[in-house]
Amino acid sequence: MTATVPAPSTARVRATAFLPRLALVLAALLAALFTAASPATAHAALTASDPKDGAVVATAPAQVTLSFSEQVAMGDDSIRVLDPQGKRVDTGELRDMCSGSIVRYGTALHAGLPNGTYTVAWQAVSADSHPISGAFTFSIGAPSATDVSLPTTRAGGGPVGIAYGIARYAAYAGFTVLVGGAAFILLCWRRGAAERPLQKLVVRAWVTLTAATLAMLVLRTPYTGSGNFSDVFDLDGLRAVLQTKTGASLVSRLLLLGAAALFVAVLFGVYARRVAGSGPDESDGADQADGSDQADGSAEADEIDRPDDTSDLTFGLAIGGAVVAGGIAATWALSEHASTGVQPGIAMPADILHLMAVATWLGGLAALLVALHKVPKIERAAVRRFSRVAFVSVLVLAVTGVYQSWRQLGSWSALTGTDYGQLLLLKVGLVAVLLGIAYVSRKWTARLAEASTDDEVAVAARVAVGPTADDVSRETAPGAVSESSSGVSRETEPVAVPTDPKRAAQLARQRAARESAREKRVRNADPERAGLRRSVLAEAAIAVILLAVTTVLTGTEPGRTVEQEAGRASTTTAVPDRAVKITLPFDTGGPNGRGSVRLELDPGRVGANTLHLWSESADGTPFDLPEVKVAFTLPAKDIGPLPLVPERAAPGHWTASGVQLPLAGEWRIDVTVRTSDIDQTTVQKTVKIG
Repeated sequence: MTATVPAPSTARVRATAFLPRLALVLAALLAALFTAASPATAHAALTASDPKDGAVVATAPAQVTLSFSEQVAMGDDSIRVLDPQGKRVDTGELRDMCSGSIVRYGTALHAGLPNGTYTVAWQAVSADSHPISGAFTFSIGAPSATDVSLPTTRAGGGPVGIAYGIARYAAYAGFTVLVGGAAFILLCWRRGAAERPLQKLVVRAWVTLTAATLAMLVLRTPYTGSGNFSDVFDLDGLRAVLQTKTGASLVSRLLLLGAAALFVAVLFGVYARRVAGSGPDESDGADQADGSDQADGSAEADEIDRPDDTSDLTFGLAIGGAVVAGGIAATWALSEHASTGVQPGIAMPADILHLMAVATWLGGLAALLVALHKVPKIERAAVRRFSRVAFVSVLVLAVTGVYQSWRQLGSWSALTGTDYGQLLLLKVGLVAVLLGIAYVSRKWTARLAEASTDDEVAVAARVAVGPTADDVSRETAPGAVSESSSGVSRETEPVAVPTDPKRAAQLARQRAARESAREKRVRNADPERAGLRRSVLAEAAIAVILLAVTTVLTGTEPGRTVEQEAGRASTTTAVPDRAVKITLPFDTGGPNGRGSVRLELDPGRVGANTLHLWSESADGTPFDLPEVKVAFTLPAKDIGPLPLVPERAAPGHWTASGVQLPLAGEWRIDVTVRTSDIDQTTVQKTVKIG
């Protein structure tokens, strides 16, 4: 009998023609998203404030301003100023004072504030989507007791932060299994598209990613704001989230998941039916050459007559799936660490490749594990192909991972001295363990290849010789299930259906238990397959931990930024178009020898500057010192000290004009004060002159 080749249905033709168009549209969308991305510095940091933390000012300031290292998102309640009793004394109106590269926000204060200690609490969202917060105090006139407690939890913490973190982990896991499972089917085992366990795995991954994305979208308002779950119903807050870069990325991910749903429908619909009717994988080719020699003539004729029309659809699905997966990966790259910091134009494509490689490797590993446990008839050639795909994925993962590590760390000290570096070392260690187990899996895969020919010869021998006495005794036993030693065929004796529903249900459960036991015996009968299954299970367990560490790592402040903040903590950074202002307490040790000096260097850059210096006693009144001297030193260039004796302009006030600073760098300012004929001290501060 000659099998007829069915003509492609209209639905198949439309699906095949639609996929390239979908790929082009999604590629254009991805290019537009890349074009709209703008560089910034990873994780915003507070670089300056006016008044400064711990400062004591003589009169009440008109406003409080904060300067940041990168663009941040702030609202009217982002800066709050509280008096010693905890009452809010700011106007509640945010002032955008940004200009060029200067990122500065402020809020006005009510007039006539009394003396005392005031608390400034602020909260913002950095350009890499992570909420940041902080608090500091300043005093008017003199410090006082305050009933305001500084917040102990950072923005993005608490139960809402935990829920948001779980959603982020679920999103990464769903993406990994969705992309890796589909890649495993298309690249390694096409006939797996018709297997129910793999279909359930990929569909559940899609549902998980979609649900996690929706959860992140509705939790975004409380996560970056109050931290209360009730804010998920705040429609104004949701509207504000949709206008942010993170909100746009989450909405784009949902749209791309709609395209992914179409991809999954075609993969497990039209494609699954076509590969199921085309016999063994046409991609098996040379991998099954030895077995094909054992086939009889009629089987060869059937395979020749069966249609092989999956290549075009496979190519279309591969291209469309790669574009959709790349677009979903871009929603992370465009809103988190990769979009900020140095070289964002290189970092974002590298991050996309990194995510795709991780998903192909670990998601494919999950699909292989499910296939080994649930589908006993998976071909050995599919396992070998996945081994090659995993090897390429690891190479891409290594190259992109090294680049991203350099970009986020910046120095060897950050590798061990920051939380980001320590988590990165843990991730590298887990990857090393995973590679070690993968090496064991490759050895089991090689044993599978060696055993395949022996198994085929054994099956052919049993066909020629016939069943053994043991087989006959098993098959003739009452209610027994006969099965070949290869475990690929079975025949059950006809069973009369009882009229009692309970008895029928009991018999159905018994038959299901026997079927499950039979499948388990088939799987366990192959020691090579059982060994591979155990090693893959160990790989999957390490992969779950690795994915958790990666999720935490993406929410951790990069080591490069941590070290920059540490440098700012030890120096006062000159802000462009703004004078350098420092306050230095002193104690000469003599009577009335305690006080402070406030120094202002305007404009605080290379070239000529004007210096003002005020001295105040411990009670905040002007302190007319007998002598004040200033010196500037640039240790990195062995310049200085450059001495300077300012002129007295008023009681407690000295000035000097034409103060020349020849080079940019970190200058040390030494201020020598004398409070009596014998009581003298020198205080110093390092400032950055840009």
